[in-house]
Amino acid sequence: MEQMQIPDAYVFTPAVHRDDRGVFLEWFRAEDLTAALGYRFELAQANLSVSRRGVLRGVHFAEVPVGQAKYVTCVAGAVLDVVVDLRVGSPAFGRWQSVPLDDVSRRGVYLAEGLGHAFLALSEEATVAYMCSQPYAPGREHGIHPLDPELGIAWPEGLDPLLSPKDAVAPTLAEAGARHLLPSYDDCLAYYEKLRSA
Repeated sequence: MEQMQIPDAYVFTPAVHRDDRGVFLEWFRAEDLTAALGYRFELAQANLSVSRRGVLRGVHFAEVPVGQAKYVTCVAGAVLDVVVDLRVGSPAFGRWQSVPLDDVSRRGVYLAEGLGHAFLALSEEATVAYMCSQPYAPGREHGIHPLDPELGIAWPEGLDPLLSPKDAVAPTLAEAGARHLLPSYDDCLAYYEKLRSA
């Protein structure tokens, strides 16, 4: 587990064993993630999305508490995965970091509750699997427009991003802040501490 520049987000690069039969790897190790976090990642839901080239999903996040932590990997194709710190009061508030995820490196990304998540499909088709600490709760889920100039996410050039109708009308970071939709850094830290002491 390698700590990302965004606090409470990690990248996992597995050992990939290749031979004439194919490939084997451990794409998730609870023990390694628990050691990094200081608490166990509880799996409540597993999602799979298949996207064609240029599909841009996110930036999505859930209210904290309870929030929704995610562990994300690309099982087929390639995506640019992005973690955004949306926690008001965080030293990294408004910052983002991108990580290429693909079916060669087999990396995975963990993002804690309160962080935003997005990805752009780079291959003709990309299949992304993500495990979630809480089930989907529509009333607690929110988004930030992924093309918000204030965020300034450096999406690859040469692709015309295709957004869902919901993502296309998502508020900017400033608008979400004015509407009090963004999670509080202090609330997130308190929630992480609660998980550690459970």
